[in-house]
Amino acid sequence: MAFSFLDQRHTVAPPGYNRWLIPPAALAVHLCIGQAYATSVYKSALVEHFDVSLTSIGVIFSIAIVMLGVASAVMGTWVDRVGPRRAMFTAACFWASGFLVGALGIATGQLWLVYLGYGFIGGIGLGIGYISPVSTLIKWFPDRPGMATGMAIMGFGGGALIASPLSRALLDFYDSGEGVPSGAAVAKLFATLGVAYFLVMMFGVFNVRVPAPGWRPAGFDPAAERSRSMVTANSVSAGSAIRTPQFWLLWTVLFCNVTAGIGILEQAGPMISDFFRNGGSTTVSATAAAGFVGLLSLFNMAGRFTWSSTSDYIGRKPTYVGYLGIGMVAYVLLAVLGDSSTAFFVFLAALIISFYGGGFATVPAYLRDLFGTYQVGAIHGRLLTAWSAAGVAGPLIVNRFLDARGEPGRLVAADYRPALFTMVGVLAVGFVANLLIRPVAERHHMPAAEPRTPDASPAT
Repeated sequence: MAFSFLDQRHTVAPPGYNRWLIPPAALAVHLCIGQAYATSVYKSALVEHFDVSLTSIGVIFSIAIVMLGVASAVMGTWVDRVGPRRAMFTAACFWASGFLVGALGIATGQLWLVYLGYGFIGGIGLGIGYISPVSTLIKWFPDRPGMATGMAIMGFGGGALIASPLSRALLDFYDSGEGVPSGAAVAKLFATLGVAYFLVMMFGVFNVRVPAPGWRPAGFDPAAERSRSMVTANSVSAGSAIRTPQFWLLWTVLFCNVTAGIGILEQAGPMISDFFRNGGSTTVSATAAAGFVGLLSLFNMAGRFTWSSTSDYIGRKPTYVGYLGIGMVAYVLLAVLGDSSTAFFVFLAALIISFYGGGFATVPAYLRDLFGTYQVGAIHGRLLTAWSAAGVAGPLIVNRFLDARGEPGRLVAADYRPALFTMVGVLAVGFVANLLIRPVAERHHMPAAEPRTPDASPAT
């Protein structure tokens, strides 16, 4: 068959295969789908082109994140069954198609087509593309689950590092005029990115491998890992897990951490310009604002690897205490003193976003600690519905506040303070939820004699 090379049996690694060859394949996918974090670069152009509110354009991003969570929860079992190569190929097709349909919608002035394309179709590609590399990498690195999940999805956080300046350069190329780019330029941008991302994702498709059944890294002792505090030696099924308070407490933790970060990240480009606006002009140029989005992408990516790797040593619960507790302080400072210095603003925003990214990378290992390895992938898929909910709540909170305060291009730092203080309250809820997490009660554990599947990934 023409697509038989996508079958899982053709992706099993031979004996002695170097597991460090897998991360580049994962990054090829995640760097592409991480473009979702660069939407603020052309957000103002879409507002002007369609003559709608910030909230209406923010819905595009929200739909994509909702579909990411839905697709990862619904398709997780399928991804595990067919293997990462077929899953990554499917993700590439959906992601590229989403851009092309979105380009058609922009070119014809049909906003619903952008919702359908980039939001719905592209969002399915986001979900499948997000979980398939994570699923594979954690199987290759059972000895360092925090590092593995951080390594797998740091590319998703870093996607805007490439997409933001690339999008700005392409918009300038397609529309050399001053001011906000035209809708035609954004349509050409979407078409270009759709083709380019498909080709890059094919690199990951052809290079991904899975370990042979029963494979373990040299020197790995599962018993030693399970002897640590909060790491269970038992397993909990997916059906039982969602009936435990630990699952819903961790759902709340993820929802709060993501809501607080995603609302600001989605508005990052215009936000830095507005914070340093004096009268009708701002001291931050459009190019500098795009660079700021790229910088946040760098810290988003670095946080995913650095903080999740740190959690392998200090534990997941203390790590989230840092994410949420220090995050509250940072948001207060951003609201009160963020407009006093550009450097201080950038520092606080970068710190917040590093915690945001770290939260994503640490949560699969947290789940593994609480529920064991059996069906932890299915549990993680269900937990990602918190991301979907936060993808709606975060931008909605920020955009609603800003729409009530004034028009885009005329907002100032004070207009952002109600939204920022709201995020402090959101993080406080997550902070308390994390403190309440305890080991899962014995009644939820599976019988020791019950058959178990191989060490599952946290994203299947």
